[in-house]
Amino acid sequence: MDFTYPHVGITREEGFDLPQGYDRLDYATELAVPFAPAVELLFSWEVHRRAGLHPEPTAARVAPGVEVVQRFGPLRAPCRVVWAVEEPTLAGFGYGTLPGHPEQGEEAFLLTEIPGGVRFTIKAVSRPGTWYTRLARPVARAAQMFIARKYARALDVTRA
Repeated sequence: MDFTYPHVGITREEGFDLPQGYDRLDYATELAVPFAPAVELLFSWEVHRRAGLHPEPTAARVAPGVEVVQRFGPLRAPCRVVWAVEEPTLAGFGYGTLPGHPEQGEEAFLLTEIPGGVRFTIKAVSRPGTWYTRLARPVARAAQMFIARKYARALDVTRA
């Protein structure tokens, strides 16, 4: 299955130019959580589960090529992991949209170890992929920011 956008891997680049017709989301927050457990929550899809999505991945752990269908109510959002990095103080991945996703683009999740915790960053480049997401474009942008905050709360490693 092919990606639904032409600039695969764009979220791995620093300071990338926004393609015409796409919106950009940049979200970052610092969290007082330990790095290694936060990485495990992210790479095991648990952050997505805790944020209220129902991921159905083809592998239990994030890796390039792994596909996941994110379900939220009646919505299905198929994606494929484009890149992943797991280093002593930096970990994260980016995934891109596949046919059937209501948006077109890529989203990245990064954890950087900092004194006292982690910096959690989300970068997304997307545009509406269906008639209903085109109609709801302003609402979709607000929903992206809402779910970004939910992802950050989901990194609380003290939650059971």
